[in-house]
Amino acid sequence: MTPLFKTFIAFSALLVINWSCRELEPENGPGSVDWSERTVSADAIDSLAAGETYLSVYSQIYSSKEKRTHDLTATVSVRNTNSLDSVYIEKVEYYNTAGQLIKTFIKQPVFIAPMETIEIVMSEDHLKGGTGANFLFYWKKKERTPEPYFEAVMISTSGQQGISFTTQGRRIK
Repeated sequence: MTPLFKTFIAFSALLVINWSCRELEPENGPGSVDWSERTVSADAIDSLAAGETYLSVYSQIYSSKEKRTHDLTATVSVRNTNSLDSVYIEKVEYYNTAGQLIKTFIKQPVFIAPMETIEIVMSEDHLKGGTGANFLFYWKKKERTPEPYFEAVMISTSGQQGISFTTQGRRIK
């Protein structure tokens, strides 16, 4: 073996060891919102216009055949597109492919400041949602304020293969 090849093998082994010893990110990792710092009383937003938005997300997608899946990280963005007024999220529910409630993210209403984006990160190793996971967002806003915008970006890499795509929320009420 040449010295260059030996160096390459040693470097590759170090990368593998470093990667395998890394700490896993929590389910709602860096960039995710701390809901407790944003709470508002339900009475304060009682008179505002209400709506519900559905957002599809994918913890997994099928790859080459039905029995083989590819795991994905999903970043859910909730955006306030208004530069003057806050919008409010009353409840965030996360459902799996079978329609079973997996998690409720907030216990009381929270605000999103003007032009702010908050995120929920579902890591690649969080597979509870399956191939048909979805969110329901219950929100409130002032009458003339635009609705919040909901979007998800799913991404994964494996070797030199990369997958990414987006979904947009749809108002259902």
